[in-house]
Amino acid sequence: MRRILILPTALVLSALALAGCSAAGDYSSSSDSGGVSAPMTDSGVESSEAQSLDASAVDRQVITTGWVTVTVDEPMDAATEAIRITESVGGRVDGRTEYAPVDGDKGSATLTLRLPAEGLSDTLEQFKDLGEVQEISLNSQDVTMATQDLDARISALSASIDRLLALLATATDTDTLITLETAISDRQAQLESMESERRYYEDQVQLSTVTLNLVSVADAPVDEPDTFLTGLIAGWNAFVGFFAGLVVAFGVLLPWLVLAGLITAIVIFIIKRRQRKAVEAPAE
Repeated sequence: MRRILILPTALVLSALALAGCSAAGDYSSSSDSGGVSAPMTDSGVESSEAQSLDASAVDRQVITTGWVTVTVDEPMDAATEAIRITESVGGRVDGRTEYAPVDGDKGSATLTLRLPAEGLSDTLEQFKDLGEVQEISLNSQDVTMATQDLDARISALSASIDRLLALLATATDTDTLITLETAISDRQAQLESMESERRYYEDQVQLSTVTLNLVSVADAPVDEPDTFLTGLIAGWNAFVGFFAGLVVAFGVLLPWLVLAGLITAIVIFIIKRRQRKAVEAPAE
């Protein structure tokens, strides 16, 4: 009886090892070729055409992010229009922040938009019609190798799970069942994690993330002086602004200065009157 129990367990362990090695082998061969299996000749050697496969033929996976700043007359109305444009092209709004008007400006709005990567340029052109574009910045990250790596690992792990399920269907003793179920559960957890990561990449590639800043004229970015004339104008404006600030400050302080002067005059008058009385008293 003891030998009969040991034999299935040993077979299961061997099968698990073979499944793991097979999964690793499948992943390695796919990874080495960049996720694309090269065709084989009759002699079992990869053809030269496959080895010289142009990288441009691979379906590139690119994540695009960026931000756009536009000066508009009415930021709140522009935000509503930007959302309409986003939804019309099949995108969505992941975040919206609006600031109320302050100190004479008309407020501002910031939108976090997910826009289809295909046709992104056309969508940005529509945003330009909202007002005057101040800044556009786009960044791209190529994740082709990462997605191909995940695809290869997912494929190899799925094949490994299928083989273990086939063994589970023929298992008869308790030890074998427990061993197989534990191994399958562990691999399925790994597979779900990889599939979740792959879905994340797919979402990021298909929908670009763009932050749209809609600002009023008062909040628009200020151009830095880059020539002698613009520097002179900036210096003169600062000079005038400084003295304008002094005039404003003097206007604010003037009532208090007048009050302080009156109090000082009264105090001086009282002191001198007392001194005069003190001098006149001995003379009498």
